[in-house]
Amino acid sequence: MPELLNGRATNGNSNYKETPYSPVLESEYGEYRSLTERMNRRIQSGDPWYSLEFFPPRTANGAVNLVSRIERMSEGGPMFCDITWHPAGDPGNTEKPTSSTCMAATMLNYCGVETMLHITCSNQDEDGLKRNLQKAKDIGLKNLLALRGDPPDGGDTWKKQEEGLNYATDLVKVIRREHGDHFTICVAGYPTGHPESTSYGDDLRHLKEKVDAGADFIITQLFFKPETFFQFLRDCREIGITCPIIPGVLPIQAYQSLRHIVKLSRLEVPKEILDTIEPIKDNDEAIRNFGVEQCFQMCRELLKHEDVHGVHFYTLNREVATIEILRRLGMWVEEPCKPLPWKQTANYVRCKEDVRPIFWRSRPKSYIHRTSNWDEFPNGRWGNSSAASFGDLTDYYLFYLKHKTPKEDLLKMWGEELNSEQDVWDVFHCYISGCPNTKEVKVCSMPWNDEELSPETNLIKEQLEAINKRGVLTINSQPNVNGAPSSDSKVGWGSPNGYIYQKAYLEFFTTKENGIALKKILKNYPQVNYHIVNKNGEEDTNCDLTTPIAVTWGVFPGKEIIQPTVVDPIAFKTWKDEAFELWKHPWGNLYPEGSQSRKIIDHIFDSYYLVNLVDNDFPKDSCLWRIVEQMLEAGRQTSSVEEMDVNGQW
Repeated sequence: MPELLNGRATNGNSNYKETPYSPVLESEYGEYRSLTERMNRRIQSGDPWYSLEFFPPRTANGAVNLVSRIERMSEGGPMFCDITWHPAGDPGNTEKPTSSTCMAATMLNYCGVETMLHITCSNQDEDGLKRNLQKAKDIGLKNLLALRGDPPDGGDTWKKQEEGLNYATDLVKVIRREHGDHFTICVAGYPTGHPESTSYGDDLRHLKEKVDAGADFIITQLFFKPETFFQFLRDCREIGITCPIIPGVLPIQAYQSLRHIVKLSRLEVPKEILDTIEPIKDNDEAIRNFGVEQCFQMCRELLKHEDVHGVHFYTLNREVATIEILRRLGMWVEEPCKPLPWKQTANYVRCKEDVRPIFWRSRPKSYIHRTSNWDEFPNGRWGNSSAASFGDLTDYYLFYLKHKTPKEDLLKMWGEELNSEQDVWDVFHCYISGCPNTKEVKVCSMPWNDEELSPETNLIKEQLEAINKRGVLTINSQPNVNGAPSSDSKVGWGSPNGYIYQKAYLEFFTTKENGIALKKILKNYPQVNYHIVNKNGEEDTNCDLTTPIAVTWGVFPGKEIIQPTVVDPIAFKTWKDEAFELWKHPWGNLYPEGSQSRKIIDHIFDSYYLVNLVDNDFPKDSCLWRIVEQMLEAGRQTSSVEEMDVNGQW
């Protein structure tokens, strides 16, 4: 956590002692608060915020990379992120990865960040605008940035669209007329005046028209000196514009990109900046270092002003410079709060959702996709899921569900060639232990988990290492917890001064022999609930098929008990298919058909069992490790007997 100086963050670095800001991240859930409401709350509390802008990628692979970058940057606690409107990229398409609307939906639902979609007049008449607004509403968006946009023909000046829309004010009016207060609307301000405006004063009057038409706040075009923004702010206030005005800033990161942006925006770069970067224009690192320092100093001056409450960063889809500046400002949230133990979506229709099956804990995007058509989401209790319909997962081309690691890197992690089942077991062991594989490559992800291990896994890491090495291939687990503080760095979540409880949970693939042995052993452990199932759905369980089991719950002051994760027998049947299929996609598909490596993966897919175990006696040391040890010993003996039967000898 950052050190505090007079109650403000310093990040533990003496160079930042003057930094007067401390990152704040709201931790509430259950009631959607509009962007305007949250801004007003932060203004009243004196806590500054920041926001981030991205533009749509050019390719589907670029979309996968951009989603990963947005996820990383959203961990720092931005107030919102926005995505630009790219007319040439079919921006209203809700399924095309390079589309503005599709990327906005992904940011909102799968990255879990409050999202604002740009929308422009370019190549758009009123009917087209209405269709795109309805699409935005249908996918759950609540925030729009209304812009006139660039000329449709790519020229320097706007040519009036006789059948279309020509001013951002027109957009704002249509949005408000068609959708009332559903959307929070932002508009653009130009600190030096729009380049096509007849005068600076005339441009200010147009800005006021946009606000009077229903805009909620303003984000400015980029500028290079704080004084430019302060003068613009004074001028806006003098003509009666009272809404929040957020300065837009651009960290200079490369000489050519600066020239390109200046050409597009028709801005004049101050001579002192040009004189500084001209001698170093071929040194990207030196340019970036200058850009970070220049932007940091400007942001610090901006945020000292009593009427500046946030900063909007034009990221250019890059992360390093922006994150460095935010850290120096003390605005980057180093330890995000967790309202629930799993990552939430930012879609307002799911704001009250607080219960999920534990099975998808490491694949939240999959769960969100499979439940995206639900009309209601569990709140307070999971209930009976027999009526719930989980969507299909046959669409492996969906870019936000693709493994973000390139194929060649997956092969290095999971094995360029597999010669035995033990090779597969060793991959699991390397993932759990953090040790490099035989090729000295660290296994950072698995098909069932696209991220590194969660902090709580360290509490049972030693036990997991031991059993994975011996063919108990764990894909999900949690330790038993009995009243840990909600602030605990490994298992904590929820509001302050609460207590966390967990039942030990273990989910794994193992051989048929082990599965058969396990069924017999579990008869001696009535306190353990279990499912044992193969790929065909043949199962053995002692669970009530209509009753979910709470495996995580929290007790907090002034609130009802919250139970955010459950083991649900019906949902497990859906998860079973997905879990088995992940052996083939993506792992098996890495290898040529008919190869030894592919045959080994296919054998595991065909013959292994998927098991989950819940130890209900959470106050005591978990018995699950003892059960697994007994299973391995019994399974080994069973294998030896079968081998003797086949070969006539031991």
